[in-house]
Amino acid sequence: MFSYIIYLNCNNYTVDKIIEKTKKFILNLFFPKFCLGCQKEGLYLCDDCRALLDITEFDYCLCSIKPIRVDSPDHGKCPRCKEKKLSGLFSALPYKEKALTKKLIYQFKYPPYSKDLAKTLASIITEHLLISGKNTDEIWENGILVPIPLDKKKFRARGYNQSEELAKELSEILKIPVLSDVLIKTKHTASQAELKKEEREKNILNAFATKNCGTSDVPQFYGKKVFLVDDVYTTGSTMEECAKVLQEAGAKSVWGICLAREG
Repeated sequence: MFSYIIYLNCNNYTVDKIIEKTKKFILNLFFPKFCLGCQKEGLYLCDDCRALLDITEFDYCLCSIKPIRVDSPDHGKCPRCKEKKLSGLFSALPYKEKALTKKLIYQFKYPPYSKDLAKTLASIITEHLLISGKNTDEIWENGILVPIPLDKKKFRARGYNQSEELAKELSEILKIPVLSDVLIKTKHTASQAELKKEEREKNILNAFATKNCGTSDVPQFYGKKVFLVDDVYTTGSTMEECAKVLQEAGAKSVWGICLAREG
Protein backbone atom coordinates (compact mmCIF):
# COMPACT_ATOMS: atom_id res chain seq x y z
CA MET A 1 0.00 0.00 0.00
CA PHE A 2 2.79 2.45 1.01
CA SER A 3 4.78 1.65 -2.13
CA TYR A 4 1.63 2.32 -4.21
CA ILE A 5 1.37 5.87 -2.79
CA ILE A 6 5.09 6.44 -3.39
CA TYR A 7 4.55 5.37 -7.02
CA LEU A 8 1.76 7.96 -7.41
CA ASN A 9 3.94 10.71 -5.89
CA CYS A 10 6.77 9.88 -8.27
CA ASN A 11 4.42 10.35 -11.19
CA ASN A 12 3.57 13.99 -10.30
CA TYR A 13 0.02 13.39 -9.11
CA THR A 14 -1.72 16.16 -7.19
CA VAL A 15 -2.91 15.48 -3.64
CA ASP A 16 -6.52 15.18 -4.81
CA LYS A 17 -5.56 12.69 -7.51
CA ILE A 18 -3.48 10.69 -5.04
CA ILE A 19 -6.47 10.47 -2.69
CA GLU A 20 -8.80 9.51 -5.53
CA LYS A 21 -6.45 6.85 -6.90
CA THR A 22 -5.82 5.46 -3.42
CA LYS A 23 -9.55 5.20 -2.72
CA LYS A 24 -10.05 3.35 -6.00
CA PHE A 25 -7.14 1.04 -5.19
CA ILE A 26 -8.63 0.18 -1.78
CA LEU A 27 -12.12 -0.31 -3.19
CA ASN A 28 -10.82 -2.59 -5.94
CA LEU A 29 -8.79 -4.51 -3.38
CA PHE A 30 -11.68 -5.21 -1.00
CA PHE A 31 -14.62 -4.91 -3.43
CA PRO A 32 -13.36 -6.18 -6.80
CA LYS A 33 -15.42 -5.56 -9.94
CA PHE A 34 -16.90 -8.41 -11.92
CA CYS A 35 -18.09 -8.32 -15.51
CA LEU A 36 -21.88 -8.15 -15.60
CA GLY A 37 -21.84 -10.39 -18.64
CA CYS A 38 -19.53 -13.28 -17.74
CA GLN A 39 -18.47 -12.56 -14.10
CA LYS A 40 -14.79 -12.25 -15.04
CA GLU A 41 -12.98 -10.22 -12.38
CA GLY A 42 -11.53 -6.79 -13.13
CA LEU A 43 -14.13 -4.75 -15.03
CA TYR A 44 -17.88 -4.18 -15.09
CA LEU A 45 -17.76 -5.04 -18.78
CA CYS A 46 -14.93 -7.12 -20.22
CA ASP A 47 -13.81 -6.72 -23.84
CA ASP A 48 -15.42 -9.99 -24.92
CA CYS A 49 -18.83 -9.08 -23.52
CA ARG A 50 -18.58 -5.51 -24.77
CA ALA A 51 -18.09 -6.90 -28.27
CA LEU A 52 -21.50 -8.60 -27.97
CA LEU A 53 -23.31 -5.27 -27.59
CA ASP A 54 -24.99 -3.88 -30.71
CA ILE A 55 -23.56 -0.37 -30.57
CA THR A 56 -25.31 1.29 -33.48
CA GLU A 57 -23.60 3.30 -36.19
CA PHE A 58 -26.82 5.18 -37.05
CA ASP A 59 -29.22 7.58 -35.38
CA TYR A 60 -32.98 7.58 -35.69
CA CYS A 61 -35.79 10.13 -35.42
CA LEU A 62 -37.75 10.80 -32.25
CA CYS A 63 -40.76 8.63 -33.04
CA SER A 64 -41.39 5.96 -30.42
CA ILE A 65 -42.98 3.65 -33.02
CA LYS A 66 -40.94 2.63 -36.08
CA PRO A 67 -38.36 5.45 -35.88
CA ILE A 68 -36.73 6.40 -39.18
CA ARG A 69 -32.98 6.55 -39.72
CA VAL A 70 -31.61 10.10 -40.00
CA ASP A 71 -28.17 10.88 -41.39
CA SER A 72 -27.80 14.65 -41.15
CA PRO A 73 -26.12 16.03 -38.01
CA ASP A 74 -28.42 19.07 -38.24
CA HIS A 75 -31.77 17.31 -38.65
CA GLY A 76 -32.79 14.58 -36.23
CA LYS A 77 -36.51 14.44 -36.97
CA CYS A 78 -38.83 12.98 -39.59
CA PRO A 79 -42.11 14.53 -40.85
CA ARG A 80 -44.03 12.64 -38.12
CA CYS A 81 -42.05 14.12 -35.24
CA LYS A 82 -41.11 17.49 -36.75
CA GLU A 83 -43.25 19.40 -34.23
CA LYS A 84 -41.36 18.07 -31.22
CA LYS A 85 -39.25 20.48 -29.20
CA LEU A 86 -36.30 18.09 -29.07
CA SER A 87 -34.10 18.53 -32.16
CA GLY A 88 -32.85 14.95 -32.31
CA LEU A 89 -31.40 12.05 -30.35
CA PHE A 90 -28.06 10.27 -30.16
CA SER A 91 -28.53 6.77 -28.70
CA ALA A 92 -25.92 4.03 -28.48
CA LEU A 93 -27.86 0.80 -27.91
CA PRO A 94 -31.25 -0.79 -28.58
CA TYR A 95 -32.73 -1.37 -25.13
CA LYS A 96 -34.69 -4.58 -25.72
CA GLU A 97 -32.34 -6.66 -27.86
CA LYS A 98 -29.69 -7.60 -25.29
CA ALA A 99 -30.22 -8.78 -21.73
CA LEU A 100 -26.76 -7.42 -20.96
CA THR A 101 -27.86 -3.87 -21.86
CA LYS A 102 -30.73 -4.07 -19.37
CA LYS A 103 -28.42 -5.53 -16.74
CA LEU A 104 -25.91 -2.68 -17.11
CA ILE A 105 -28.64 -0.05 -16.74
CA TYR A 106 -30.33 -1.86 -13.84
CA GLN A 107 -27.04 -2.12 -11.90
CA PHE A 108 -26.48 1.61 -12.49
CA LYS A 109 -29.91 2.66 -11.15
CA TYR A 110 -31.03 0.06 -8.62
CA PRO A 111 -29.55 -1.74 -5.59
CA PRO A 112 -26.80 -2.66 -5.23
CA TYR A 113 -26.00 0.71 -6.84
CA SER A 114 -22.82 0.92 -8.94
CA LYS A 115 -22.19 4.62 -9.39
CA ASP A 116 -18.81 4.09 -11.04
CA LEU A 117 -20.49 2.23 -13.90
CA ALA A 118 -20.88 5.72 -15.39
CA LYS A 119 -17.40 5.61 -16.93
CA THR A 120 -18.10 2.32 -18.73
CA LEU A 121 -21.52 3.47 -19.98
CA ALA A 122 -20.17 6.84 -21.13
CA SER A 123 -17.50 5.05 -23.15
CA ILE A 124 -20.24 3.08 -24.95
CA ILE A 125 -22.02 6.32 -25.83
CA THR A 126 -18.73 7.79 -27.04
CA GLU A 127 -18.09 4.75 -29.24
CA HIS A 128 -21.50 5.27 -30.84
CA LEU A 129 -20.69 8.94 -31.49
CA LEU A 130 -17.41 7.94 -33.13
CA ILE A 131 -18.74 5.20 -35.40
CA SER A 132 -21.78 7.27 -36.38
CA GLY A 133 -19.59 10.21 -37.34
CA LYS A 134 -21.14 12.50 -34.73
CA ASN A 135 -18.04 13.31 -32.69
CA THR A 136 -17.11 16.48 -34.61
CA ASP A 137 -16.23 20.00 -33.55
CA GLU A 138 -19.16 21.29 -35.60
CA ILE A 139 -21.68 19.29 -33.56
CA TRP A 140 -20.27 20.14 -30.12
CA GLU A 141 -19.46 23.80 -30.85
CA ASN A 142 -21.28 26.13 -28.43
CA GLY A 143 -22.68 23.05 -26.70
CA ILE A 144 -23.31 22.17 -23.07
CA LEU A 145 -24.42 18.98 -21.34
CA VAL A 146 -27.43 19.08 -19.02
CA PRO A 147 -28.47 15.94 -17.12
CA ILE A 148 -32.13 15.06 -16.64
CA PRO A 149 -32.72 15.95 -12.96
CA LEU A 150 -34.07 13.65 -10.27
CA ASP A 151 -36.60 14.68 -7.66
CA LYS A 152 -35.28 14.93 -4.10
CA LYS A 153 -36.91 11.71 -2.91
CA LYS A 154 -35.27 9.55 -5.59
CA PHE A 155 -31.94 11.33 -5.17
CA ARG A 156 -31.90 10.61 -1.43
CA ALA A 157 -32.72 6.95 -2.04
CA ARG A 158 -29.99 6.45 -4.65
CA GLY A 159 -27.42 8.92 -3.42
CA TYR A 160 -26.67 10.22 -6.91
CA ASN A 161 -28.31 11.14 -10.19
CA GLN A 162 -27.32 8.54 -12.80
CA SER A 163 -27.84 11.05 -15.64
CA GLU A 164 -25.53 13.53 -13.95
CA GLU A 165 -22.82 10.90 -13.52
CA LEU A 166 -23.07 10.04 -17.23
CA ALA A 167 -22.91 13.74 -18.14
CA LYS A 168 -19.77 14.26 -16.04
CA GLU A 169 -17.98 11.39 -17.78
CA LEU A 170 -19.10 12.59 -21.23
CA SER A 171 -17.90 16.08 -20.38
CA GLU A 172 -14.40 14.73 -19.74
CA ILE A 173 -14.41 12.91 -23.08
CA LEU A 174 -16.15 15.46 -25.31
CA LYS A 175 -14.48 18.48 -23.67
CA ILE A 176 -17.69 20.46 -23.33
CA PRO A 177 -19.05 21.75 -20.00
CA VAL A 178 -21.78 20.10 -17.95
CA LEU A 179 -24.31 22.26 -16.10
CA SER A 180 -25.96 20.14 -13.43
CA ASP A 181 -27.94 22.81 -11.62
CA VAL A 182 -29.71 24.83 -14.34
CA LEU A 183 -32.57 22.36 -14.76
CA ILE A 184 -34.45 21.16 -11.70
CA LYS A 185 -37.34 18.83 -10.99
CA THR A 186 -40.08 20.64 -9.13
CA LYS A 187 -42.32 17.78 -8.05
CA HIS A 188 -42.25 14.08 -7.28
CA THR A 189 -43.66 11.93 -10.09
CA ALA A 190 -44.57 8.28 -10.43
CA SER A 191 -42.05 6.01 -12.14
CA GLN A 192 -42.34 6.40 -15.92
CA ALA A 193 -41.39 2.76 -16.49
CA GLU A 194 -44.83 1.44 -15.56
CA LEU A 195 -46.88 4.00 -17.52
CA LYS A 196 -48.24 4.11 -21.06
CA LYS A 197 -47.33 6.95 -23.46
CA GLU A 198 -50.29 9.22 -22.65
CA GLU A 199 -49.86 8.56 -18.93
CA ARG A 200 -46.16 9.40 -19.15
CA GLU A 201 -46.87 12.75 -20.78
CA LYS A 202 -49.44 13.66 -18.12
CA ASN A 203 -47.21 12.39 -15.31
CA ILE A 204 -44.24 14.53 -16.34
CA LEU A 205 -46.18 17.67 -17.38
CA ASN A 206 -44.83 20.81 -15.67
CA ALA A 207 -42.43 18.73 -13.59
CA PHE A 208 -39.32 20.72 -14.55
CA ALA A 209 -38.11 24.30 -14.31
CA THR A 210 -34.94 26.22 -15.08
CA LYS A 211 -32.78 27.82 -12.43
CA ASN A 212 -30.50 30.74 -13.14
CA CYS A 213 -27.22 29.96 -11.42
CA GLY A 214 -25.19 32.67 -13.14
CA THR A 215 -24.34 36.17 -11.95
CA SER A 216 -26.74 37.91 -14.34
CA ASP A 217 -30.35 37.56 -15.38
CA VAL A 218 -29.28 35.61 -18.47
CA PRO A 219 -29.28 31.80 -18.00
CA GLN A 220 -25.93 30.07 -18.52
CA PHE A 221 -27.42 28.05 -21.37
CA TYR A 222 -28.88 31.09 -23.20
CA GLY A 223 -28.11 30.85 -26.93
CA LYS A 224 -26.36 27.50 -26.44
CA LYS A 225 -26.92 24.10 -28.00
CA VAL A 226 -28.05 21.95 -25.07
CA PHE A 227 -27.51 18.19 -24.97
CA LEU A 228 -29.84 16.52 -22.48
CA VAL A 229 -28.28 13.39 -20.97
CA ASP A 230 -30.27 10.38 -19.74
CA ASP A 231 -29.83 6.63 -19.50
CA VAL A 232 -32.90 5.40 -21.44
CA TYR A 233 -35.21 6.99 -24.03
CA THR A 234 -38.62 5.30 -24.23
CA THR A 235 -41.44 7.53 -25.49
CA GLY A 236 -39.36 10.68 -25.11
CA SER A 237 -41.88 12.36 -22.80
CA THR A 238 -39.29 13.36 -20.20
CA MET A 239 -36.77 14.78 -22.66
CA GLU A 240 -39.53 16.57 -24.56
CA GLU A 241 -40.79 18.29 -21.42
CA CYS A 242 -37.24 19.32 -20.49
CA ALA A 243 -36.58 20.59 -24.03
CA LYS A 244 -39.72 22.74 -23.87
CA VAL A 245 -38.63 24.35 -20.60
CA LEU A 246 -35.07 24.98 -21.78
CA GLN A 247 -36.12 26.50 -25.10
CA GLU A 248 -38.63 28.79 -23.38
CA ALA A 249 -35.75 30.01 -21.20
CA GLY A 250 -33.48 30.76 -24.16
CA ALA A 251 -31.64 27.61 -25.29
CA LYS A 252 -30.82 27.78 -29.01
CA SER A 253 -31.63 24.09 -29.55
CA VAL A 254 -31.97 20.97 -27.43
CA TRP A 255 -30.75 17.50 -28.40
CA GLY A 256 -30.85 14.24 -26.47
CA ILE A 257 -28.04 11.82 -25.63
CA CYS A 258 -28.82 8.45 -24.06
CA LEU A 259 -27.27 5.04 -23.57
CA ALA A 260 -30.24 3.05 -24.91
CA ARG A 261 -33.64 3.59 -26.49
CA GLU A 262 -36.74 1.50 -26.93
CA GLY A 263 -38.50 1.26 -30.26
